[in-house]
Amino acid sequence: MVEETTQTTSHESTLFAEPVGHFGGLTITNSLINSWVAVFIIVVVSVLIGHKIRQVPRGIQNVFETIVEAGMNLCDSVTGNRRKSEKFFPFILALFLFIVINNWMGLLPGVGSIGVNEMEAGHEIFVPWFRAGAADLNTTLALALIAVVGSNVIGIFAVGAWHYFNKFVNIKAFLDIPRKILKDPTIILVNPIKAFVGLVEIIGEIAKVASLSFRLFGNIFAGEVLLMSMAALCAFVLPVPFMFLELIVGIIQALVFAVLTLVYLTIATTAEEH
Repeated sequence: MVEETTQTTSHESTLFAEPVGHFGGLTITNSLINSWVAVFIIVVVSVLIGHKIRQVPRGIQNVFETIVEAGMNLCDSVTGNRRKSEKFFPFILALFLFIVINNWMGLLPGVGSIGVNEMEAGHEIFVPWFRAGAADLNTTLALALIAVVGSNVIGIFAVGAWHYFNKFVNIKAFLDIPRKILKDPTIILVNPIKAFVGLVEIIGEIAKVASLSFRLFGNIFAGEVLLMSMAALCAFVLPVPFMFLELIVGIIQALVFAVLTLVYLTIATTAEEH
């Protein structure tokens, strides 16, 4: 029976997303539903905007073109190359929009407060139907993996598999020792250090995944807990300033995630000698 949180059943914020159903072997969680809704919104708005694009912009198209141009300039400041910016911008923009819509949807009425009561271990618990996607570590981890793994794959295509492989396991540094030792004896000390730095790069790639996922998850989840705490103290007026604060945090965290992904893409597609 569908009920709202006006009942006495309490709901505590959990680190994990609660399952609300199953589709075959796939467990559907409340954060997954929220993410699907965010994707649906992006697709619908993109199609509507695409149908109304004119050769000579006017009205709201001018606003969107101004935003896109500002985004391209931001990309240029990171990549230093307009051609790279044009290649990366669609992916970075899609990532930014998905995260910011997911973050803001967590502030909508009903998200976290509309759901069902279920029995678990002899206790009645409330399971909400919707939960902000970024408040689920699974979602932020998936986004971080897409960003880091994607940047490495693109890097392989950009600089070549052999050069990119040597960035992490520097076989080339050891092969250069016998060929260049007579010209530069210090190479016997320098090149093994280069090889060791490559191993550190592997650890760095793993750290990127942890950094991206936990930063986004921590900020959004902490915001949810803060809003619930304020609402428990006083359901009216008191949570409003914190909701405005969460709007700002939502867009800042989406921007940080997108810019860091752009930085990783830029570094991965730059040859080592550059």
